[in-house]
Amino acid sequence: MTADLADDLAPGEVPSGADALLPALWRSREVRWSATSGLLIAAGYLAGPVGAPGSVSTVLFIVAALVGARFFAAEAIEELVTEREIGIELLMTVAAVVAGVLGAWSEAAALAFLYSISESLEEFTEDRTRDAIAKLLDLAPRRVTVVDADGNERDVDVDEVALGDRFLVRPGQNVATDGVVVEGTSALDEAAVTGESIPVDKAVGDKVFAGTANGHGALVVEATATSATNTLARVVELVTEAQESKGQGQQFMERFTAVYSPAVLAAGALILIAGGALTGDWGDWALRAATVLVAAAPCALVISIPVTYVAAMGRSSRSGVLIKGGVYLEELGRLRAVALDKTGTLTRGRPELTELHPTSALTDDELLALAAAAERRSEHPIARAIVAAADQRDLTVPEPDSFAAAVGGGVHANVGGIDVTIGSPSYLAGQGHDLSGVSDLIERLEAAGNTTVVLAGPDGPLGVLAVADTLRPQATEAIAELRRLGIEHIVMLTGDNPRTAAAIAAQAGIDDIGAGLSPEDKAARIRDLVERYDHVAMLGDGINDAPPLAAASVGVAMGTAGSDIALETADVALMADDLAKLTTAIRTGRRTRRIVTQNLALSLVILAVLVPTALFGIIALPVAVLAHELSELAVILNGTRMAR
Repeated sequence: MTADLADDLAPGEVPSGADALLPALWRSREVRWSATSGLLIAAGYLAGPVGAPGSVSTVLFIVAALVGARFFAAEAIEELVTEREIGIELLMTVAAVVAGVLGAWSEAAALAFLYSISESLEEFTEDRTRDAIAKLLDLAPRRVTVVDADGNERDVDVDEVALGDRFLVRPGQNVATDGVVVEGTSALDEAAVTGESIPVDKAVGDKVFAGTANGHGALVVEATATSATNTLARVVELVTEAQESKGQGQQFMERFTAVYSPAVLAAGALILIAGGALTGDWGDWALRAATVLVAAAPCALVISIPVTYVAAMGRSSRSGVLIKGGVYLEELGRLRAVALDKTGTLTRGRPELTELHPTSALTDDELLALAAAAERRSEHPIARAIVAAADQRDLTVPEPDSFAAAVGGGVHANVGGIDVTIGSPSYLAGQGHDLSGVSDLIERLEAAGNTTVVLAGPDGPLGVLAVADTLRPQATEAIAELRRLGIEHIVMLTGDNPRTAAAIAAQAGIDDIGAGLSPEDKAARIRDLVERYDHVAMLGDGINDAPPLAAASVGVAMGTAGSDIALETADVALMADDLAKLTTAIRTGRRTRRIVTQNLALSLVILAVLVPTALFGIIALPVAVLAHELSELAVILNGTRMAR
């Protein structure tokens, strides 16, 4: 392949639209040299009719061949000398040299021109696809208005914004870097990061991401990332790395061509020797051998996979789906089973207090205040829900005199001189508390989809609190869509109790449930699924589900925008909290497989037709070159359909 055309474009420049296409092409050195070769060939053919001596045409064809072969011949020699590799470029170079030695300079020139222009267009197409991702960085403004502690404003380069700096986002501006809103309200279009074009309301305390477009309100944002480490920069970095990675199919193709290209060169030599020795017409068989070299060169075969993968991963990233390598793109296209975490994946991940049931002389408010005091220092989502409910009721929640979070699902605290324990029913039962008086209540609450916690004092249970995490609005439709896509097995895995898990699963339309599971238990279930179905996806939050994500064929993390940990741990990252993005990713994987299959089939058919016709002298060298390059162009155009 020729050198990257990105070197010939200005930094950050990504031409777009029909008006920009030709100027962008002409800025490439390779395209200019190839076009010059084509003009020289045209001049060579016109020289005769206008009365010029035959030697003029010959000179023009020689120069055209040398100009056209300028880059691929140099690359062929470099690969042969420094890397000891025989590649497609060497096959083309040898064919051109043989044609020239035989005096067929017009054929040599045609080969050099057609191959060089084809390679230039291939590189140009790939670079445009890659650079479209890098262009995302331009969504973040280069200048930003920083606000100091006294309210003074000054404009600085975005690279100068440090963690903790506050900056102004005016109506209609894009956010310069990730941060948290500290003043103002507005609605932001987060399509550049999450793929969701519906504006998202933002108020004090909400996260905002670099490159998102502000609506009609002004915001003051405190930076939580620099321009080099914000979500937009990480997305571009990860997608660029993913596009450079190679799937199993591409790796096989490279191993195949490493053997195939030398074999074609040896076959060409054998054809020349055998044909020439048998017929005595060495010139004819030398030209046939050169034609076979061109016909058998696997250019279209080699480019079939990478051009499609690069286009697919680029398009997916712009839809808020980051596929971090060709191997994961392949897996998405083969999935047979999907496992989903419950909390934060199928459900919103924001549990709320739904019911209070005192079992002692306490009132509802007294029970809630005591439970909130015990949970006040805990970071568990259920604890946060209980504390939030107390705050909403404007209850006085005292600081606990002592606090200890216990492994296994409970908290021990001393509140106002009273020793209390709060936790799951199974935890309190394990601590020796008699829950027989509340077991029916617990069963009823959990059967309705609630998670229950019991508050107990030294003399027994003081009350039962029910917390529920509601199903995401799109969850039921997403599960139904997975079934329509032919996913054979769908299972929900959760650490929650079986009754609550069953209620949520029933709402989502999932039949198979794994409840009461630790992360290690989930990983074991995933390994079992892989043994049964081979190709299994695990969808979780990318942070708390690391073991099962790693055990799956492809680990998918949802809602990863702004989370470095989730972006790093996932094989596929869904930037938005949208289950429908999983089906989008699967459809992308399957469509990619179909297009790759089409490309490979076309490439093999072309080879099957060209090689024997070249061997038997049915087609001439220029025809073989033209057919070869047209097949490569067809594969490129078909592969880049994934970018749309």
